[in-house]
Amino acid sequence: MTLTTVISSRHITDLDELGYTLIPSFASAELLAKLRATVARLYEIEGDTAGSEFRQEPGCLRLANLLDKGAVFQRVVVAPALLELVRHVIGPDFKLSSLNGRTVLPGCAPQPLHADMGGVADERGNWVCNIIWMLDAYTPDNGPVRVVPGSHRWHRLPQSELPDPKATQPSELTVTGPAESVVVMNAHTWHGGLDNRTRSYRTALHAFYCRGDKHRQQYQKKLLRPAVQTALSPELRLLLALDDARNDELSNSHVPRSGFLPDRPRAF
Repeated sequence: MTLTTVISSRHITDLDELGYTLIPSFASAELLAKLRATVARLYEIEGDTAGSEFRQEPGCLRLANLLDKGAVFQRVVVAPALLELVRHVIGPDFKLSSLNGRTVLPGCAPQPLHADMGGVADERGNWVCNIIWMLDAYTPDNGPVRVVPGSHRWHRLPQSELPDPKATQPSELTVTGPAESVVVMNAHTWHGGLDNRTRSYRTALHAFYCRGDKHRQQYQKKLLRPAVQTALSPELRLLLALDDARNDELSNSHVPRSGFLPDRPRAF
């Protein structure tokens, strides 16, 4: 992958103090074009079933299980600079929990503040990290992400603290940036999406990682076709925990969870 930005100490400081960091214009124009084209093709192919492997969301289009649907997505989840930031948040023992697409439609209502997986840091520390790849620019009006800085340290969930998690909070910040940018987030940080007040779609990919001893959102060993699994590099097999008996046990004993979308019976 050709990167146009170097990770700096400021990104580490932002993650520690704010719970997130923005890296503008991270990916190459070539990668962005391939991701956009592949996502558009998948939406056309999957139609009303898009995202059904995990969750569908009112006001949005969703895609799930993306590593099964195009080699270009492998480039997203193994970007070395970003994995270093994931390692800083979670520690050395981590795996990919899911890679999803989310497109905010015109008129989409605000997404409630939440922490991913509905979890707080435990006695070992943080266990979730999310990376948002902006396939379109995030502007103040098209449904950008909002974050309550420092909330990753509170060990509380917004659903139990706020009368209305969809309402704007005095301390929240809006994260905007150009296409090709990424946001790396300690996913215990309270975050959500604003409403899309434009006439345009706004698309992002969410590469979500969790600690190795935690259950994941999507069980790639079941979802990925055998031919795809066979072709994966050793690095990707390790990242997907395909040969990890601990992950198999966790995956068979938990229903995949979202931080704000309702649970449904497992699909596998």
